[in-house]
Amino acid sequence: MTPTETLAGKSAFVTGGARRIGRAIALTLAKAGADVAVSYRTSHDEAAQTAAEIRAYGRRAALVECDVRSEPSVRAAVAAVLAEFGGLDLLVNNAAVFASAALESLTLEQWDAVFETNARGPFLVAREALPHLRAARGRIVNIGSLGGFHPWAGHAHYCASKAALHMLTQTMAKAFAPEVSVNCVAPGWIAFPDADADSDTPEVQVSQAGDRGQSARFAAKTPMGRNGSVGDIAQAVLFFATGPHFITGQTLAVDGGLGLS
Repeated sequence: MTPTETLAGKSAFVTGGARRIGRAIALTLAKAGADVAVSYRTSHDEAAQTAAEIRAYGRRAALVECDVRSEPSVRAAVAAVLAEFGGLDLLVNNAAVFASAALESLTLEQWDAVFETNARGPFLVAREALPHLRAARGRIVNIGSLGGFHPWAGHAHYCASKAALHMLTQTMAKAFAPEVSVNCVAPGWIAFPDADADSDTPEVQVSQAGDRGQSARFAAKTPMGRNGSVGDIAQAVLFFATGPHFITGQTLAVDGGLGLS
């Protein structure tokens, strides 16, 4: 084991691991020595590419179709991961949707569509994986959002769902202790030129192609002088994956200080 292979011999499951933040997390964990399973809902080709890159690091990779909104789908996905790896040390609840709508015209369908992925999904996956994580004295890292701390008027359902996930992180930490540590990474502005509003990965705030001016404005508001990168988020996940198991129930804002403004 090299000094950088801090997760050698460990197995991880990253939901929504096909693209963007999820992909960066999966590859960072693989570089650190972990075997990594990635789930996808619609992005099969991107997930297959991510799995190929994991294998290029000499790690085992599992490609799992999973709709985190569905209890049967989650059960089948976790079973598939266990069949591939024989156990589970780390769960990263990354699958999420970002949505915009005026609060006064927000429909029940829009509200439920966000909550069933962003809040129900992490609950279902964590509950299904829990016995195996307990057996391994493992860890859970949820991917929250700066929107879970701050009220964005045009994204009420998204902000509320991420605030729910932040609280779920704390309740999981108490309920799953002492065997499992549970923490949360809350990204700030991460801009993706190719992003779409229905992505199955957690863009905290998405920049459409041609919206570079908005990204520049957020960079100017950020004390660190730039927007975040997917690598920043992946490194924060790696910290919770490899740091002291005694750290639990924490939500870490990775926003360059944007939340201070």
